[in-house]
Amino acid sequence: MNDTTLHEGASKGVSRRRFITGTGSLIGVAALAGPTTPVWAAPRAAAAPIGSGVHVPVLIIGTGYGGSVAALRLAQAGTDVHMVEMGMAWDTPGADGKIFANTTKPDDRSFWLRTKTKQPLSNFLGFPIDKNVNRYTGILDAEEFAGITVYQGRGVGGGSLVNGGMAVTPKRENFAAILPSVNAAEMYSTYYPRANADLGVTTIDPAWFDSVDCYQYARVGRKHAQRSGFPFLFVPAVYDWDYMKQEAAGTVPKSALDAEILYGNNYGKKSLQKTYIDRIKATGRVTISPLHKVTTVTPAPGGGYTVLIDQLNTVGQTTVTKTVTADKVFFAAGSVGTSKLLVGLKATGALPLLNSEVGKGWGDNGNVMCGRANHLWDPTGKVQSSIPTGGIDNWDAGGAFAEVAPLPTGIETWASFYLSITKNPNRGQFTWNAAAGKAELNWQTAWKQPSIDAARTIFDKINQKEGTIYRTDLFGGLQDLGRPPHLPPAGRCRAEQGHRQLRSAARLSGAVRHRRRADPRQHQRQPVRDDHRARRAQHRADHRHRPVVRPAGGGAYGEPGAGSANPAAPGSANGCA
Repeated sequence: MNDTTLHEGASKGVSRRRFITGTGSLIGVAALAGPTTPVWAAPRAAAAPIGSGVHVPVLIIGTGYGGSVAALRLAQAGTDVHMVEMGMAWDTPGADGKIFANTTKPDDRSFWLRTKTKQPLSNFLGFPIDKNVNRYTGILDAEEFAGITVYQGRGVGGGSLVNGGMAVTPKRENFAAILPSVNAAEMYSTYYPRANADLGVTTIDPAWFDSVDCYQYARVGRKHAQRSGFPFLFVPAVYDWDYMKQEAAGTVPKSALDAEILYGNNYGKKSLQKTYIDRIKATGRVTISPLHKVTTVTPAPGGGYTVLIDQLNTVGQTTVTKTVTADKVFFAAGSVGTSKLLVGLKATGALPLLNSEVGKGWGDNGNVMCGRANHLWDPTGKVQSSIPTGGIDNWDAGGAFAEVAPLPTGIETWASFYLSITKNPNRGQFTWNAAAGKAELNWQTAWKQPSIDAARTIFDKINQKEGTIYRTDLFGGLQDLGRPPHLPPAGRCRAEQGHRQLRSAARLSGAVRHRRRADPRQHQRQPVRDDHRARRAQHRADHRHRPVVRPAGGGAYGEPGAGSANPAAPGSANGCA
């Protein structure tokens, strides 16, 4: 069976994350690391933080994919824009000389306002690896709702800072099924190619993939998939492959080959900071206020909107509240941030003309995390690139596409790791809790079962063919009753505004119709697990000669991976969770 580039013959670009091809996932990593030491530096003052009483033609809430595309196209059309970002600018190196923390060594920079990490992979070799950190406005937010934890990027660049960089064009039939009212011909002839070019999306050189040590894990995943009759597809990504080749040669500082991804990538990854935001700044028409959080949007008496904004310090405290007016407001705060804000604005009467669809239809992309224990003759490599390059396609037959993901611990683990996207009809809803004064997400862990079943159509078959089993030492143990995690899908929410001047970035005409990615996010990741005691005993016997190392407190990751708690869904004790 030949390798295939995902969707050859179609324009490669960025996908809607509900699509099989839109994995966009972060890689999973487990790590061995020492105790945390503060290595962050105070952020530089913003060049032009917005002042109270200021009027702007356009205010954009969020600096991720949707907000950045809208800002660039508006600026190119001659409109002045101000962008508001809750996270930091991420332009100041810490004491270690790097802007971003290493995924295997999380520190204060790693998490948004937490005193203990909540890593998507909570365990390694059966030992918990979360660690204490200082409360700080770090880059990854693990937002906890009832039944689910949502991982989101915090900073100028949004989810592009923390995702795995996979960027693919959806199959056209999938696009038509999800967005039947959108002109597909226009999307595939104009907007996907444009997004692909502007984001720098490319596919790995297959010959280099076949020869380099850092993708041994992916070649093992390909071999196992093909032996079970599944096609392996190369997936485009936003990484500088020439830089990675230099990493492998040892001529430049390592980035993907040093497990950098979940808490930012210092060199080779083409995040929005290196693509759209650089171009935005070059227009001279866009200013950005980091560490600013929009709390209220109301119609202004003379037209336009009045916006209340809290300015934050690096421990999350409000230092000042500002009042700003804008002719137009664009909501680009991700599927979670935008949904929460709009639900609150409707419920409190701030924007009473928002329709009844606000807060509805939120999905987790049907993502499932899975680890498999290989035999001793199938090592996956000590050095693994953090940028995934391909996946296993069983979408038509089983409703699942599985990214072959890295597990770069720095030691040989004989483990294959996967992040799947699956067909799942279940949708959650954001509602307003008046007593608590906040929006809440209704999500039930039992809704994961269709995704678990779909993922098992791939991995049960591979395990049967290879004589292997699921890994149960990565997700906190079989009795873990924590909440399932998720990284948000594309920065979209199901809402239409009755106020004519309020628009979301997705509704701009022309070039602004690029796909928005969240974060992450973005994607939920849940482990596939095996609960057969006899098989676990056989696994221990098969691996009795492998080294067992107790981590001193390292990191673990997955793009929207499993959180520190990964409960088995009801009825899933014998496989996926």
